[in-house]
Amino acid sequence: MTISIVTQEIILQPADNKRLANFSGQFNGHLRQIEQRLKVEIANRGNQFIVTGASDTINTACAVMQQLFEITATQRLSPEHVHLAMQDASLDELVSQQELTAVNDAVFIKTKQAVIRGRGVNQQNYLKKIMQYDINFGVGPAGTGKTYLAVACAVDALLNEKVSRIILVRPAVEAGEKLGFLPGDMAQKVDPYLRPLYDALYEMLGFERVEKLLEQGVIEVAPLAFMRGRTLSDAFIILDEAQNTTTEQIKMFLTRIGFGSTAVVTGDVTQIDLPSVKLSGLTHVLEVLKDVEGISFTFFNARDVVRHPLVQRIVVAYEAYEQKHPKQ
Repeated sequence: MTISIVTQEIILQPADNKRLANFSGQFNGHLRQIEQRLKVEIANRGNQFIVTGASDTINTACAVMQQLFEITATQRLSPEHVHLAMQDASLDELVSQQELTAVNDAVFIKTKQAVIRGRGVNQQNYLKKIMQYDINFGVGPAGTGKTYLAVACAVDALLNEKVSRIILVRPAVEAGEKLGFLPGDMAQKVDPYLRPLYDALYEMLGFERVEKLLEQGVIEVAPLAFMRGRTLSDAFIILDEAQNTTTEQIKMFLTRIGFGSTAVVTGDVTQIDLPSVKLSGLTHVLEVLKDVEGISFTFFNARDVVRHPLVQRIVVAYEAYEQKHPKQ
């Protein structure tokens, strides 16, 4: 198959030297980042840029460059800005017209601290499903935003009075330690396991607001084992790291859901920390509930990773290795 190589000119206006320096990055680092990811070559003189590469990526490269230059009017660009701009453009595979329409019909979540939106088609669909279904599963590798976006939906539901409280749940087995071995009272024992959820809340609501809501019981954190016997009504419940639940635990959790509640279950089936003799509750429940009406499933992959680009490559490498060396 012959790849068509084309050249396209793009002129960035206004011709502001400070903005152009910000756009290009130190030692043209931002341009090199685009070149490496898109397999294009970028040459420039002042605000005139010549982009050379495959015909199916050249338009995308120019669109990303224009988008990044517009950001320089108000912000200082970082490698993260460049990475996320390319991630938004779905650069790892060309999106279909149907997918482009879905992205254009984007869902935005506004909090006092930030405006949050899904990056790419899969994250957008995930947000829409959470707003539509009572029970939702977000399954995929680290860095795909499955937990962060669930917390954003929980904050949005609380601020708009769709629910009266947020409940954050996690199985406490990640470090291979038992709760009794950790110092402090129960809240202090559980806190380390829920730190990623806290961090997301602080970013969206601010530290003081979150602490106040925790004191009032509007935001509740609890280990999964403490859910037995409860009925969770008028609440937004997030079960994080669900791959570390047993089949009995996840069944118990899902049957706690009451009227007026939304539940989101997140996990990564490739990072199970349970003893090898135990079946992951998440793996099991995905098979059991796959045909149950009223439950949504969103499966993320390496394309959806929004962290450092190396994280995406690591996920891809592990996926490739596991395909060649399946577990016995």
